[in-house]
Amino acid sequence: MAVGRRARQETRREMERFLSIGPVQVAELDLGAGTGEKTGGPGGAERAESAESWRGVELRPGPGSAPVTSGAVFLLVRRAGRPIGTVLGQVPDGADPVEVLAGLARELPPQAPSEPSPVPPSASVVVATRERADQLARALDSLLAQDHPDFEIVVVDNAPVTEETRELVERKYGERVRYVCEPVPGLAIAHNRGLAAVRGQVVAFTDDDVVADPRWLTELTAPFAADPGLGCATGLILPARLRTPAQVLLESHGGFAKGFTPRTYDPAQPPADEPLFPFTAGRFGSGANMAFRTAVLRSVGGFDPATGAGTRARGGDDLYGFVRVLAEGRRLRYTPSALVWHHHRETWRDLETQAYGYGAGLTAYLTAILVNRPALLPAFLARVPGGLAHARGLTAVRATAAGDTEAAAETGAGAAAPGGHDSRTHPWPRRLSRLQRRGMLYGPVGYLRARRALRTVGLEAR
Repeated sequence: MAVGRRARQETRREMERFLSIGPVQVAELDLGAGTGEKTGGPGGAERAESAESWRGVELRPGPGSAPVTSGAVFLLVRRAGRPIGTVLGQVPDGADPVEVLAGLARELPPQAPSEPSPVPPSASVVVATRERADQLARALDSLLAQDHPDFEIVVVDNAPVTEETRELVERKYGERVRYVCEPVPGLAIAHNRGLAAVRGQVVAFTDDDVVADPRWLTELTAPFAADPGLGCATGLILPARLRTPAQVLLESHGGFAKGFTPRTYDPAQPPADEPLFPFTAGRFGSGANMAFRTAVLRSVGGFDPATGAGTRARGGDDLYGFVRVLAEGRRLRYTPSALVWHHHRETWRDLETQAYGYGAGLTAYLTAILVNRPALLPAFLARVPGGLAHARGLTAVRATAAGDTEAAAETGAGAAAPGGHDSRTHPWPRRLSRLQRRGMLYGPVGYLRARRALRTVGLEAR
């Protein structure tokens, strides 16, 4: 009785903390090509004291957001258009948002100059969707605005129950977007249907709930022209909105971002700081922002159709794709200049579904890898002890450190304001941790059930 009472009290406190989380504005600020400083004063330079002194600075709201006012702001900082970092700031009442946020942006460490990008190869963008025409239209509008010189867009309508998606594509986008229907449910199945239909040398995948930066496709695909041994590329994913407690909490736990430092993962030279490589594929990127050399992805059979959202496995299709390509000796490139803005889910129930699905997808994809690539079993077994520690870390309950509490008080954003990339020091409720662990236990069972279900529709797992 006492244990049950304590558990209920803890759950009630967690929900109270969750509901107390306030909204955070999302914006981006471009420092231009200058340094954000003005000459004069000691050492020939001094902190700018007014918005006018920040030459070339431009502040814009995030996709679908209102102009920045007073309050907490999650800010993407760019230099000459290139993303270089994020900061969390507080704009006081009556203050100039440009001046306040530019001052914070200037504190980011300097970035090495970016090298000129080669002309990107021809590309195809695959967007799998199901009964979300309004969100799809927003995503397609941003994809059609890409500056890539040679690309196509393919929409895969997955197990539709209405004609809404087909009608949207035909009515609003005509010949600019190709429509393909895949009647069997499952994200990996839909992606494989798109893979079979594309014509580009590189195939990029994104979701129907993103807004793509105008240079997203160019930045994501250009590395394939520079490196013939590259099989896969991933990019940066930032929150489009932080209006609800669920959206803020998800971003506080790391969101989907993988930082602002480009990195190449090479199976011939395993990274020393990734002892579980390549099985911690979640470190490489996410399915909302990934691209593959088309011939390479086809040669490994595409994605395992028994993985992914819409199947009993619940997820893991993107992670499977990453590891399959790496297992073929191909390199993977993380490219933070390839940016999409993701519309996080909005409710507590959404977080519960995601937590369970992430746990299930993780172990489902590992099961898929071992079933389809048994030669990787010795390497996997050698990493099991470290993998168990990694899993405990992923699902740990994280309390707010004292410094984070003070920062949250300053921002007025509640105890779970977004922090730095991968800091993961903000509260993560026990309920969600337990759901992640349950999902991880279920994942292998879900994958095997998904394989059996495929046989009923005449498909086989990869």
